[in-house]
Amino acid sequence: MSRTRGSTLWVLLSILVAAVLTLIALPEPLRVLRPFWLALVVIYWTIESPEDHGLGFAFLLGLLQDLLVGTLLGEHAFRLAIIGFIVLRFRSRMRFFPMWQQALAVGALLLNDRIVVLLLRAIAGDFAIDWRYWLAPAVGAALWPWVFLLLDDLRARGRQRES
Repeated sequence: MSRTRGSTLWVLLSILVAAVLTLIALPEPLRVLRPFWLALVVIYWTIESPEDHGLGFAFLLGLLQDLLVGTLLGEHAFRLAIIGFIVLRFRSRMRFFPMWQQALAVGALLLNDRIVVLLLRAIAGDFAIDWRYWLAPAVGAALWPWVFLLLDDLRARGRQRES
């Protein structure tokens, strides 16, 4: 298996898992805690492989998310493109952060995403949110170390198998 093909397999698998985790039905009290799984995947692949997974990658995954969850076409694409841009801008710093600082940076990215959603919904006239709206970025930041380590381990195993 070629290096590119093996890497592409792990990227596609991580996207598939993120999509499934997004679509899993949760009870109403837990639904507000669901992190933006696809954003976590975009952040990881943009940090680790920016040449192959940049803004176009983030935008296309956002369109996929729009189709999966049935939102306004382009909303998630816009949001993931913003996240991808910020990650690309600060990638050289984020790569060398200790894990707890990376988790804080990811939490800030997810919080910024929530603010973007709030602005988009305010423009559309749907402004009703409650305090639980702000919990998902904290959950995403708390899960980041495990997501990062899992994807990094899978990517390393894939590289070992290719050698």
